[in-house]
Amino acid sequence: MASYPSIPLEKYREYPIEEMRQRLNDFYENVDRRRTVREFSDRAVPRDIIETALKVANTAPSGANLQPWHFAVVSGPQTKQKIRIAAEAEEREFYEHRASEEWLAALQPLGTDADKPFLEVAPYLIAVFLQKFGELPDGRKVKHYYPSESTGLATGMLITALHEAGLATLTHTPSPMKFLNEILGRPKSERPFLLLVVGYPADDAEVPDIRRKPLEAFASFIDD
Repeated sequence: MASYPSIPLEKYREYPIEEMRQRLNDFYENVDRRRTVREFSDRAVPRDIIETALKVANTAPSGANLQPWHFAVVSGPQTKQKIRIAAEAEEREFYEHRASEEWLAALQPLGTDADKPFLEVAPYLIAVFLQKFGELPDGRKVKHYYPSESTGLATGMLITALHEAGLATLTHTPSPMKFLNEILGRPKSERPFLLLVVGYPADDAEVPDIRRKPLEAFASFIDD
């Protein structure tokens, strides 16, 4: 395993309390505007925007700092078409055979179905892979610790970074997703975590009129 020497925490910044509140409130107001979008424009997005967002994702904490993720970025129309065909096949199986009536009822208000045109329309698809094992510089195999938690953290940061840039996203999770390994040439040892659709929303895009839970419904404070 790599050995990391200790260095001073030079990049940390502390803010006055009122500035802290203002920065956080501004950030909250921004991310509270984020919505999952299913209707995308085919407008091009500069590749460097995606690259910077991926660098943000790669700053996420991870078990033993092993960074157990891989992001396969797809922009080619032929590959996007292959992904759509494979994903829709799995989605039809889900909606017609795998999903329980309770699950379908929960999805009904969102208006989702097996048809996924956004997989070809959006300029980018980012397939997120979870790596259970990695390779050290000397070629030795190393186990990754907490790969699911770590990859989830990195993906959340990626979604937030893309929103900060002014882009829309959709987390797509057809099950199973092993077709992504074959189409994208990723090793079988990597597990597809999710497929992130990225781009500008269509001019006429609409979203369900949903509400987020209030703080007291999802957080508790223990003061003693």
